[in-house]
Amino acid sequence: MDLLRNSKVGAVALTVAASAGIAFAATSSAKTESPALSAHAASISATSFTNTFSAMSQLKSVAAAGKGGITAILPDTTSSDRYVDFDAPYLKEAALDAGIPSSDINVVNGQGSDSTFLSDAKTAISDGAKVLLIDPEDSGVGLEVETYAASHNVKVINYDRLVLGGPADDYVSFNNVQVGKLIGQGFEACVSAWGVKHPNVIMMRGAPTDNNATLFWDGYYNDVLESKFKSGAYTDLVNTAGTWNPTSPAPDALQEFETAYTAHPTANSAVIPNDENGAPIITYLKSKGIKPHTFPTTGQDATPPGIDNILSGYQCGTVYKPIYKEAEAAIALAVYLRAGKTPPASLLNGTTTDPTNKKSVPSVLLTPEWVTASTVKSTVIADKFIKPSQICTGTYKADCTKYGIS
Repeated sequence: MDLLRNSKVGAVALTVAASAGIAFAATSSAKTESPALSAHAASISATSFTNTFSAMSQLKSVAAAGKGGITAILPDTTSSDRYVDFDAPYLKEAALDAGIPSSDINVVNGQGSDSTFLSDAKTAISDGAKVLLIDPEDSGVGLEVETYAASHNVKVINYDRLVLGGPADDYVSFNNVQVGKLIGQGFEACVSAWGVKHPNVIMMRGAPTDNNATLFWDGYYNDVLESKFKSGAYTDLVNTAGTWNPTSPAPDALQEFETAYTAHPTANSAVIPNDENGAPIITYLKSKGIKPHTFPTTGQDATPPGIDNILSGYQCGTVYKPIYKEAEAAIALAVYLRAGKTPPASLLNGTTTDPTNKKSVPSVLLTPEWVTASTVKSTVIADKFIKPSQICTGTYKADCTKYGIS
């Protein structure tokens, strides 16, 4: 999951290094919007969404023109707090505010199981869903869902993570290569700020079956840190593809880290692509006597444990992604597809090229933001993404006071 506050959604698409296998480019629709929807095409855009959900009301006439259900299938309830605390309620709120009847919006969870994920999709289609929003941990089951949906004339939107090789209609996500770049740049800044003379780095990397893991890696390794390793300024102790996804249960990443740390006792820093994976690693480092501001680590998703680790000096920062923007954008796309209408180019502000089949997928690409201890108050707290009561407890109360959080 990458991450932000007072973030500005990028309306200008990007072109990413060819090594990533992903390209972003400006997109426009060849289809003509009907006169009845022209006002919406002119007003709804990738920059319209706020935490008040006010933009969704512009879609009520589009919602009224369609029928059938919208079902979102989220990946699990364990890898990140976001799916339960934010995605699920935000998706429902966005749909209701857009004028979708409550009986036509459903949010379910695959519980980390490919078979459950596929079963959820088949059940939704059987129950009358016309649009699926899917975020599978594994592209394999995602492809099964998309193929099944296509055979039943059901539209599919890839939510947060691109399904490789699938026939998805649209994709909505934060720019995941940029998420990786922020992690790499944040790590560099932290190494300097914390006075680490020569970083001996454990590079954490998720499974190749998760396309987001590939994009994060391309951002923080290929685009930022590789030059440091080649110049000898940093030492890359571990650089192999892991067996875990950035959104997989944290113990998998912890086991991989413990193995690497045991094999490389000179390690003094780690690039970790997710707060939830980083939290048990930081607990492990504390058990080894590591002191604050001495062992740089990174993260993503701005979770309460991640923010506590940042404020207490064990994590450099986190990529913050305001989930409400992603949820609103996904529902806006779904409302248009449910009505059989082409989403406006102002909403689909980019395209994403699937590296496996070279298909160009129309996309909403949102911009993430790097959050450090000094910006927690003005970002995730100001945005009410996290409440002070979630982080300012126990030993962390003094850390909150230090940074003016109460």
